[in-house]
Amino acid sequence: MLSVETYPSAAEAARAMGPDARFLAGGTLVMRDANFALPGLRRIVRTTDLALQGIRVESGLLVIGAATSMAEIIAHPDTTVLAPVARAIGGPALRNMASVGGNLFAAHPYGDFATALLALDARARMADGAEIALSDLLARRDTLGGLVTAVSLARPDAGTFRFRKVARVKPKGVSMMSMAAVLPRPAGRIAGARVAYGAMAPTPIRMPAVEQALEGATLDAAGIARALAVATQGRPRRDTRRRRAHPGAG
Repeated sequence: MLSVETYPSAAEAARAMGPDARFLAGGTLVMRDANFALPGLRRIVRTTDLALQGIRVESGLLVIGAATSMAEIIAHPDTTVLAPVARAIGGPALRNMASVGGNLFAAHPYGDFATALLALDARARMADGAEIALSDLLARRDTLGGLVTAVSLARPDAGTFRFRKVARVKPKGVSMMSMAAVLPRPAGRIAGARVAYGAMAPTPIRMPAVEQALEGATLDAAGIARALAVATQGRPRRDTRRRRAHPGAG
């Protein structure tokens, strides 16, 4: 029988987690698993800790609580750079539920918001006080343990962040691919590019070959061609939905 456990602090909720438990954030995927009686799921863990709520600026960094919904991202004046990413996730009802923290742990091919955060070089704040790079969290998320309470990032300069999502329109479905990039151009040429792909691997991934190709380039046809020439190098792999239907797709 499935039980629901509520804890007053994120630290207590983190300690209560185990192989038979899922943490309830927005619930878009957890409740699907509960409704379909996912084997091994015995407990749903949640917390009322306000540390998981809200959007704020601390020491110049944008801090977003893990329980913040996509709808809140769209509405908040401090997260306008991420609003187009949030709008690309589901419909209005889903955006009212889907959370930032939940998106970090959403299985392939979900995780469009995590793809954007990866390109933005975000860091995850854990319930035990630790802070880790989002790239490390994504690489270790199945074995890391703990609980994410917030993510922090430096807001990019105006006009340097780009995001695109490719998805079926009829029938509407999850991402075929998502792409996020931060392209600083302090002197007219790209310096310190960060590029991430979503729905191309078990988790969102950085694309070092593309980043290196863009270094020192201009955003004209020649500069873009350099990036396109290496756009498929590295870890992108064939989309699993070409071989079988994803249980949550469509």
